Amino acid sequence: MTIGIDRVHAATPGLEDFLAAHLLDMESTAPPESRHAFDMSRLLAPDVRLFAAKDRDDELVGTGALAALEPGHEEVKSMRTAPWMRGRGIGSAILAALLADARARGIRRLSLETGASDYFWTAHRLYAKAGFDECEPFGAYEEDPHSLFLTKRLTE
Repeated sequence: MTIGIDRVHAATPGLEDFLAAHLLDMESTAPPESRHAFDMSRLLAPDVRLFAAKDRDDELVGTGALAALEPGHEEVKSMRTAPWMRGRGIGSAILAALLADARARGIRRLSLETGASDYFWTAHRLYAKAGFDECEPFGAYEEDPHSLFLTKRLTE
């Protein structure tokens, strides 16, 4: 499958709907205080780099973002593959694009928070395959039984 992954600088109705569905998907996975997904306005903030994956027909099939934490350290946010496209490598392609973007800009470390429940098993496998390791909470996060924290060094 051929997809293109490009940086997004403005909201579109399709992108807003796609990301609203992401927030809706997360509602049943944890209590509100344990859900950390960004909304559209936060994803378009100057300190966030949002990317969208589209197929040959220009249909949105995935998203991913990088949010600045501190110099040289960013957080992976809003990783989502369209439900009808899961299992086709979209998430891996988006994550590879995020890693490449971060490396090209000299980012030394990427971290992320994802859910700890079985619902997130596929995400856990994706991140482990990409070399992310469990870590302590980072940034403003605190220990939370609903969260799994992962990190990856990009340069030594």
